[in-house]
Amino acid sequence: MGFPELLKKASLVGAFFVSASAVLPSLAACPAPPQSLHPVEVRRVVDGDTLRLADGRSVRLIGLNAPELGRDGRPAEAFAEVARRRLEALVAASDGRVIVQPGREAKDRYGRTLANVFDSRGLNLEERLLAEGLGYQVAIAPNDGLLVCQQAAERAARASGLGLWRKAPVQTPAQLKAAGFALVRARVRGVEHNRGGLWIELEGPLVLRIEPKWIAQFDPKALEALVGRQIEVRGWVVDRARRAALKSGQARWLLAVSHPAMLQALP
Repeated sequence: MGFPELLKKASLVGAFFVSASAVLPSLAACPAPPQSLHPVEVRRVVDGDTLRLADGRSVRLIGLNAPELGRDGRPAEAFAEVARRRLEALVAASDGRVIVQPGREAKDRYGRTLANVFDSRGLNLEERLLAEGLGYQVAIAPNDGLLVCQQAAERAARASGLGLWRKAPVQTPAQLKAAGFALVRARVRGVEHNRGGLWIELEGPLVLRIEPKWIAQFDPKALEALVGRQIEVRGWVVDRARRAALKSGQARWLLAVSHPAMLQALP
């Protein structure tokens, strides 16, 4: 069944979210896309952060990481299907057409178009999903033009306990069980700089790495000042034990930090 046939169904699904939308605080609305961009038809909503367009392009929404649907024997993450259905409803409300604004880095390693996506009224879809607690804000340079408004949307959802924020999804390093996206809170034990980049050692089996090419984005003194403090960090965790890259005494889990917005010092 193609996307046009799903419009009626998705519109009904969208009605489910009316009560949630009604209590959302006003957002720091993301700026509208350039008027030179025109709506394009959506063929299918793949998941909560990916669209397939009628012209064949696969589009990964910038600034949003929605919960993963079940695949390869792994169960779906909480709110994964809700996020997919909500994106369907938002596209349906835009008559099945969206405005696609490619990022400065236009493709990811899978060949997908990286873009901020807007409805026919010029409203940013990533912001809407974040405001309803149906994904995490992620910042990856150089595609961070809507960072401020998207962060505001996530903060609003988190403060209101919406969606995935109903239960705190924050983990400690000791609670990590599998590779993938994670939101982690831990105390910093040390900061080390070597040829491999800048390494932030945490209490528990997790280490953060800032590659040499990203270090210029960070304030070195601010990073040194993190020692002894609690931080919250988000990103994709890698299991070094499965990659046969774990040496004796090293932390099992590695999280690459490529943007200052991925890491926050806590009071």
